[in-house]
Amino acid sequence: MAGTVWRTTVIASASLQSHETALALSAQQHRVRYSDSVEEGTYIFPLSGIAFMIVDTQECADSPGVSRLFEKIGKFIQVHRNSFLLFSSSLHAQREQEILFRIQQSFLGSKLRIIPVHNVAEMVKSMLTIAKATSKPHVDSVRDRMALARAQIIERSPVWDVLSTLQFGEE
Repeated sequence: MAGTVWRTTVIASASLQSHETALALSAQQHRVRYSDSVEEGTYIFPLSGIAFMIVDTQECADSPGVSRLFEKIGKFIQVHRNSFLLFSSSLHAQREQEILFRIQQSFLGSKLRIIPVHNVAEMVKSMLTIAKATSKPHVDSVRDRMALARAQIIERSPVWDVLSTLQFGEE
C-alpha cells in the first residue's frame, strides 16, 4: 500500500465548480463530481463519510453576512455527522479571530471541527489528509498498524518483566 497514489471521488457543491480548491483536487486526479443538492461551499468525501465546508472571512464582512453564515453552518452540521469547517483567511488578524471565536462559541456542543487555513494549498492538504486517514481501506490499515505497535510496546515493556518477576496474580 505504501508508495501508491491515493485517489478518491469527491462530491462538491455546484457553487465550487470554478473554485481553486476544485481545480487543485482535479489536478491531483481526484474525481470531482458536482451537485446542486450539496450545500453551497461544501465538499463531501463519501468513502470517508466526512464533509468540509469552506468559509471565507470575506463572507462575514457585515452582520447579515455573519447571521447567514451561522444559519449555513447550523444546517451543515445537521446534515453531516462528521463535519469540518475550513475557516479561510490570508491573515488571521483581530477581526478574523473574533469571527472564529464566535463560531466556536456558537457551535461548542456540536461535533463541528474548525480548521483555520490561509490559502488553497492548505485547504486541499487538510481535506485530503483527513479524508485519506478516515477512508475505509486506509483506516483499517492504520488500525491494524496501531494494534501491532501496541502489542510490540506491551511485549517489550520492562513493566511486564517486573510484574512477572513479582508474580502478580498468585495468592
